Amino acid sequence: MSTVITGAQVFDGERSLGSLDVIVSGGVIASIGGDPPSGVDVVDGRGCTLVPGLIDAHVHTSPEALRLALRFGVTTELEMQGMHTREHRRDIEDDDTSADVRSSGLAITPPGGHPSELFPDDFDPSGGRARSDDEHAGSGRPAERPFQPFTSTPAEAVAHVGILVESGSDYIKFIVDDGSVEGTPVPMLDQATLDAGVAEAQRLGMLTVAHALTRDATRMCLEAGVDGLVHLFMDGPHDDDLLARIAGSGTFVVPCVVLNASMMGLNGAALADDHRVASRLDAAWDRTLRSSFDRYPQGSIDHVLDSVRALHEAGVRLLAGTDSSAPFPFLGGLAHGASVHHEMQYLVRAGLSPSAALRAATSEAAEAFGLSDRGRIAPGLRADLLLVEGDPTTDIAATLDIRAVWRHGTRLDSDGPPAR
Repeated sequence: MSTVITGAQVFDGERSLGSLDVIVSGGVIASIGGDPPSGVDVVDGRGCTLVPGLIDAHVHTSPEALRLALRFGVTTELEMQGMHTREHRRDIEDDDTSADVRSSGLAITPPGGHPSELFPDDFDPSGGRARSDDEHAGSGRPAERPFQPFTSTPAEAVAHVGILVESGSDYIKFIVDDGSVEGTPVPMLDQATLDAGVAEAQRLGMLTVAHALTRDATRMCLEAGVDGLVHLFMDGPHDDDLLARIAGSGTFVVPCVVLNASMMGLNGAALADDHRVASRLDAAWDRTLRSSFDRYPQGSIDHVLDSVRALHEAGVRLLAGTDSSAPFPFLGGLAHGASVHHEMQYLVRAGLSPSAALRAATSEAAEAFGLSDRGRIAPGLRADLLLVEGDPTTDIAATLDIRAVWRHGTRLDSDGPPAR
């Protein structure tokens, strides 16, 4: 059955359109405005705002995490290390109880490189059970596979990019991290290897993204010509030269301020205390959100926020991402879905307008990753929608006042499977 959402203010992913009826049919947005046909399911949106489904532009996910994300109106997650490449997500693409997902597959890093230092030697996310691929992917640790893109030379980088493309990666991720922020030195890709891998990926028409937590690593990524930085450096304030290089490169940035805060020991306890969040979290995710990575306490969140503001003012495209992964306290301060709302709050704190923060979590993310069928409310696009009470274009905290979520035109039933 078709659905019409009546009386809501519509934020189309770019700007507010005013109060218009939005008609959904066959999983897509049929029309905006005009008279609805007879016999449709009517949703009263008076006093509410309809926005595109949110996009988390940096996660490590699992089926359980994708279901949690959708409960918070996150309809798409972009995986930055995991197993949800094209051949491994067919069931998810048809499952309207879960967020949709795109994936880099396994990221290119040297043997022993990041993220190996994050996990205790005896860590077993399965609690003693044999781990499935999904559990490996959700933990951020690669599953046992014949192929791992551990790379130490330019030739290996070129070869591994080709294998990732053939295996269904949607974009190629490079990890440029010496472990200094995490407090444990690890091997890092050198400039020549990074340059070769990025050039090969772009030759094959692939989007390239990079993990970099320091200013020096960020400069390496810019030198290599990556398309996107999926972290913001946290080892000090920006300088004019680095700001100009990022702005001049056309590179997009996923600041993941919530991750940087967690690395500095700032947890998500205040978010977890919010009844709008607590009602959607189980005990494991509640404990995780109240914890933190706490590996870089000497860092300054004010420096991070100042850099976000400067990048925005310089015209750099910013996307909302969280680095949410698995419900373990040492990966804490983050929770799928909830932390996207927290990230938008941080973006506003940094100086973005609420509308700009909403764009970072909708149209900007979709455009940066070539997802032309979502991220906006327009005829013919996927009906991935979030209806919230109030007006998040003036108060970003209103995004948590969730009234309804649709994934591909199917309304999520908060008390059970989605209602059709």
